Amino acid sequence: MCNLYRIEKNPDAIRRLFADIQVTLEFPEGIPNLQPRDVRITETAPIVKYDAERRVAQLVERRWSWPGSGGKPVFNMRSDGREFGRDRCLVIADGFYEYTAPKDPSQKRKDCWLFRPTGGEVAIAGLVRTTPDVGEAFTLLTVPPGPDIEPYHHRGVALLKPAQWRAWLDHSAKCVETLGPSVAGSLDVSLKA
Repeated sequence: MCNLYRIEKNPDAIRRLFADIQVTLEFPEGIPNLQPRDVRITETAPIVKYDAERRVAQLVERRWSWPGSGGKPVFNMRSDGREFGRDRCLVIADGFYEYTAPKDPSQKRKDCWLFRPTGGEVAIAGLVRTTPDVGEAFTLLTVPPGPDIEPYHHRGVALLKPAQWRAWLDHSAKCVETLGPSVAGSLDVSLKA
């Protein structure tokens, strides 16, 4: 499943996306110095949470994954048929990766495929949890694969368009009605060099 994703946006670009959907975005821990990069499990990355009392979105940096039972990191979580009534977040991403067996049998490393949205911005639906070991951390929610992902993997990340962000964050959207496979042609796929 997705264990690597890409972020390229700076804080100002993220703020403008939220302004476009008429949601105030604050930086309660200061404006982070975001650099374009690939994000790996256990690294910190920007997420957006929601302060329901003040009705504002808040961009903070948190660790990707919390320790699960047995010590393995919880970096993806199935959303199928589940309702998450609290602790929702948006994971800011410009693309994500999936791996397949190499086409060249003599190659030891798997092929790495980059998936990018073709029609505008998206964010990944996520959840935050607090654990004694790592504090507050997030995980990516997964869904059955859409047609663009299915040839590469049996699961996909739950992608949300900006028009869905407020309802996801303020919990007015039901998970079972909001989260689902991406539609055909919504992702561009390329082999990572």
